[in-house]
Amino acid sequence: MSNAAPAAGRSADRVAADSSNTEGTVFAILFAISFCHMLNDMMQSLLAALYPIFKESYGLDFAQIGLITLAFQMTASLLQPAIGLYADKRPMPFSLAVGMGSTLVGLVLIARAESFPAILFAACLVGLGSAVFHPESSRVARMASGGRPGLAQALFQVGGNFGSAVGPLAAAFIIVPRGQGSVAWFSLAAMVAIIILAVVGRWYKNHGMSRMKAYRRRGNAVTLPRRTVILAITILIALVFSKFIYMASLSSYYTFYLIHRFGVSVEESQIYLFIFLGAVAAGTVIGGPIGDRMGRKKVIWCSILGVLPFSLALPYASLFWTAVLSVLIGAILASAFSAIIVFAQELLPGKVGMVAGLFFGLAFGLGGIGAAGLGELADATSVEFVYHVCAFLPAIGILTVFLPNIEGPRAKAA
Repeated sequence: MSNAAPAAGRSADRVAADSSNTEGTVFAILFAISFCHMLNDMMQSLLAALYPIFKESYGLDFAQIGLITLAFQMTASLLQPAIGLYADKRPMPFSLAVGMGSTLVGLVLIARAESFPAILFAACLVGLGSAVFHPESSRVARMASGGRPGLAQALFQVGGNFGSAVGPLAAAFIIVPRGQGSVAWFSLAAMVAIIILAVVGRWYKNHGMSRMKAYRRRGNAVTLPRRTVILAITILIALVFSKFIYMASLSSYYTFYLIHRFGVSVEESQIYLFIFLGAVAAGTVIGGPIGDRMGRKKVIWCSILGVLPFSLALPYASLFWTAVLSVLIGAILASAFSAIIVFAQELLPGKVGMVAGLFFGLAFGLGGIGAAGLGELADATSVEFVYHVCAFLPAIGILTVFLPNIEGPRAKAA
């Protein structure tokens, strides 16, 4: 009896220790992957920020500019779901650092590219790095969420949004004055990210996988009929289509729109792009926690359809109101993506990486297709006409009404 009591005490201590390891939000890891997401997307956004330079230096038309975006985003989109699905079955803790190495090589090649095909190849390497980074980082965010997946996903994504906003600003003040070769300096950011991601990979290996297993054992996902799940995923894909085709019109052609319609300089247009992308970052942060508290379906509903009045007004606005409307559009529209990903992950429990890869891949792929298609449309008509056409895309948000209400059943089950 005297030995049994200490043994029971030690057993209870081990249970408590295991619980503490699998519960609670690990903010250090979330901030680490968010920071690396910032570096990753900052480096990737340099590609779009270089478009005016490429256009002038190599005599490219809008269709070729769209093809550069297509090469980058299609590489990422085609590989992300496959990488995510593979890692669901065979976790790869250090793949994040390896993927960032591909981005580093791509940046160096962009700095030294002397032809359009070389630019396309370098863009594919950067896309490969993205294909590895996004599904695996989303998995790490889920591991570190501690039961708050919306918050964790938002913190992870806001790093990318902030990086996308900083990229054009860095281009305006560093690359535009110094030329294409200055892109090589940003390879230092890739080296920093590789070091941090190696540390994250160690946490992933030692603690993250056990936390994910504990999450699966708790079984907090709602089981729905297969037909309902397929319909819901199809609707979410349609909403991602609406969001990212419209975002492609802003991220890829916003600078050209401002230059052509209002006569601003390249540097000024990059600053306006930075303001818009900063609003996207703010919206991402807001959307995740609200989804955890109020329900992700409500966030998706208000975000996609709620932006419609502003998108319809944008083509008719002055420069000042164009900036104001773009801020509202960016903040409102961005709040949906973390909610969409977490909603889909809860529809398909046990496939966190595959879902993240699918939706990040769709985001990149649809953005690439949209950029290429909108580039052709801009060549045939005008950049201004593109914004008249895209203004109606958020109306697809009406499909949100057909999504199942999974928050209610989960609360009852709990």
